Amino acid sequence: MPDHKSVLNIEIASIASSEFISSELNGIIFTPNVDHLIKLQKDSKFYACYQKADWVICDSKIISVASKFLGNPIKEVIPGSDLFPEYCKKVAAEKSNGRKVFILGGTTPEITKKAVNNLRNYSIHDFIVGAYCPPFGFEQNENEKKHIIYLIQRSGANVLAVGVGAPKQEKFIIEIKDSLNEVDTYFAIGATIDFISGDLKRAPKWVQKIGFEWFYRMMMDPKRLVKRYLVDDLPFFWLVLKQKLGIYKNPFQN
Repeated sequence: MPDHKSVLNIEIASIASSEFISSELNGIIFTPNVDHLIKLQKDSKFYACYQKADWVICDSKIISVASKFLGNPIKEVIPGSDLFPEYCKKVAAEKSNGRKVFILGGTTPEITKKAVNNLRNYSIHDFIVGAYCPPFGFEQNENEKKHIIYLIQRSGANVLAVGVGAPKQEKFIIEIKDSLNEVDTYFAIGATIDFISGDLKRAPKWVQKIGFEWFYRMMMDPKRLVKRYLVDDLPFFWLVLKQKLGIYKNPFQN
């Protein structure tokens, strides 16, 4: 098992992607970024979901830098938008592993369909057994949730990737997992479906390497992300300083 590094109120696995990403990977996999960590200070249900994850993997260069500042450096950043496609490539490499993937999410049905087609290009055997783009507000509609569970069960999937944004996707995974007896691997993947489709462009590799992918995404979608990144998420740095000084307190710790 990997070491775990404490950043605010979660424990993040310190592991290299070469050790982590394989077709044998299973469990519930969450990939926190700075926005997650801010939400984890306020949303007790979101925090409870994180306590049930089998793998919490660093998605953010900023969190990685914070871990170094805290004296507990995380071995490697493994962005969720890299993790899931790389996992699919491993699965696609051999038919005998028996991995069958269901994709839930995407901004539109057309984007979801394009993402599935692009993933299917990884292999001659069809490891993607189903996909669905749920309507807005699906998580509050009991009939829609039952429909989603039915689609996943009918597909025979044993891997479920949910990309509907945090904290909705993490909460939904925890809510339905006991209804999905055949599924043993869950990914919360955010905007990854849109990235795979090609409709949403990732930052150039050099921008990713210096830790400014967040800035690139903000410039691509300022209306949605400027407030999140420059206002809502700014307290992260004060909270990390408090942890360094030994005065940070987990708001949900009894």
